[in-house]
Amino acid sequence: MTIKVLIGDSLAPGAIDIFKARGIEVDVKVGLSQDELADIIGDYDGLAVRSACKPNAAVFAKADKLKVVGRAGIGVDNIDIPAATAKGVAVMNTPFGNAVTTAEHAIAMLFAAARQIPAASARTQNGEWPKKDYVGTELFAKTLGLIGAGNIGSLVAERALGIKMKVVAFDPYLTEERAVELGVEKVELDELLARADAITLHTPLTDQTRNILSRENLGKTKKGVIIVNCARGGLVDEEALKDLLDNGHITAAALDVFETEPAKEHALFGTRGFIATPHLGASTVEAQDNVAFQVAEQMADYLLTGAVSNALNMPSITAEEAPRLKPFAELAEKLGEFAGQISTEGFDAVEIDYEGEVCELNRKPLTSAALAGIMRASMKDVNMVSAPTVLKERGIDLKESTQEDSDTYDSLIRIKVRVGGKWRTIAGTIVNGQSRIVAVKDMALEAKFRPFILFINNNDEAGFIGSLGSILGEAGVNIATFNLGREEQGGDAIAMVGIDQDVPAEAMAKIEALTQVRYAKVLRF
Repeated sequence: MTIKVLIGDSLAPGAIDIFKARGIEVDVKVGLSQDELADIIGDYDGLAVRSACKPNAAVFAKADKLKVVGRAGIGVDNIDIPAATAKGVAVMNTPFGNAVTTAEHAIAMLFAAARQIPAASARTQNGEWPKKDYVGTELFAKTLGLIGAGNIGSLVAERALGIKMKVVAFDPYLTEERAVELGVEKVELDELLARADAITLHTPLTDQTRNILSRENLGKTKKGVIIVNCARGGLVDEEALKDLLDNGHITAAALDVFETEPAKEHALFGTRGFIATPHLGASTVEAQDNVAFQVAEQMADYLLTGAVSNALNMPSITAEEAPRLKPFAELAEKLGEFAGQISTEGFDAVEIDYEGEVCELNRKPLTSAALAGIMRASMKDVNMVSAPTVLKERGIDLKESTQEDSDTYDSLIRIKVRVGGKWRTIAGTIVNGQSRIVAVKDMALEAKFRPFILFINNNDEAGFIGSLGSILGEAGVNIATFNLGREEQGGDAIAMVGIDQDVPAEAMAKIEALTQVRYAKVLRF
């Protein structure tokens, strides 16, 4: 049977050659609407996209043959990953192909903003000679504040240090050891805002990072600061940015990304000191070739052999390993997602223990799956291939241990993360082919993973369960499963409540206000 791939965005021609050389039929149809894409997607085994093609739930609903979507680039905001997962479609990206290009664009924007090059160029070419109107800012010996010190952020730091800037960095996952290695100073966000002469952003858009440069935080910056965002729209309060440019508190700002794109009209356009580019961070010949070739190779490997690499919604495993390894990779990833969601304030060490028969398997993809799960709570684009590298870049310690025998289960995986000097622990196993949580904080229980789990750490006191049930009932939240664990009567306890929908904010506030509750959070899987 012929394997067919649809290329829905402009890719380097070499990507088409890669598919054809491996016997895969290719159609190129650029500029399709979601309805048009939905009408034809049923004919294809693979879909290659960049950022303009946006396969949504309606597209995946008709994708009866589709096995893989490959994103030539890092961000996958344009792909409905939950819908793809529900349909059994692998979603892959290319995490490292355009890092250098994006870092260089951020540095270019910083120079352009510091010297107001675009405005000066436009007026000069218009027949003026406005030399006195453009007295710029020297970057030498100034302090650059990095928000996000991962792959791209570290490359920006390297280049800024090369022009003799000082660099301070805010990143919950950056350790002191990694900061020393990079040559930057690790600081909290408020200190960065107060000290930085220029601020660049290098973080994904998550619940934790959305609007990280809010009106309040922009107001904490030094007068005369420069703001550069080549990461994701939505990280900066654009309305506040305009106001502070207008009143002169911010000297200049350069945005390559906007909250709503394409940004063909915007209140910032024409503002004094403002520079804009149309999401060009990854737009170089080298980067476009790299990500196009990489995504073609990954998709071809998957379609022809079942090998999965750089996958965001399934473990990266070979076709030979799949039958035994896949259930444990899924367990490790879910345990990691649990640990990551209760450790979003940052952690500095991870330990993964394997016990029993699982020790006989190739544990590398299991560890990668666990790390991807841990980090995905704060980094949406991380995957099994990039997670170990990202962890290493941040200087976070990783230890693995094996024990051939398990006291209770045939196989057990235990994940521990260290937050503020204290360890947070969760363990799981496979029961009848399904992932189960069997311990949290070393308290035994057995709970299924569900799309929504209300996790509560509480004091074991009478009345708690009744109060909790009443609050959820009044909020219209249906309880599917209820599992409890405790150290001893009247001591530390946990509740794992599987629920059919999210908990409204008002109800969550009532739960957190219960006298028995120490910690409560809705976890999503």
